[in-house]
Amino acid sequence: MVACLTSVAHAVAGQATFYTPPYVPSSCFGYQNRGVMILAANRGLFAGRAACGRRYRVRCTGSTNAGVPKPCTGRSVDVTVVDLCPGCAGNQVDLSQEAFSVIANRDAGRINIEYKSYIKHFFSLSNK
Repeated sequence: MVACLTSVAHAVAGQATFYTPPYVPSSCFGYQNRGVMILAANRGLFAGRAACGRRYRVRCTGSTNAGVPKPCTGRSVDVTVVDLCPGCAGNQVDLSQEAFSVIANRDAGRINIEYKSYIKHFFSLSNK
């Protein structure tokens, strides 16, 4: 039997936008496909590739514009850092369009978010 324990850090407030395919090549993994639940980090978060592969749980907390006053779906999404977002401000991340769509209406374009770093720990339970 395998069990999973998730460690979650404190939430950080920020904003998210989204980007569209192709998602490769990426700054972290070159032409290696890491799926579509991915994030491009601002320079501070990216920290010279130190964030590559790090997992974050992201949730929409509200709108940044009057055009879409209630963009949030009420869900969260788990994403992996795969790239640098050179145009992102210090509190901004760029989600794949698929990840953004899980947590918000894409028509919003930019949303307020909270994101938390987390690690899944897998371990085996045996009778030995």
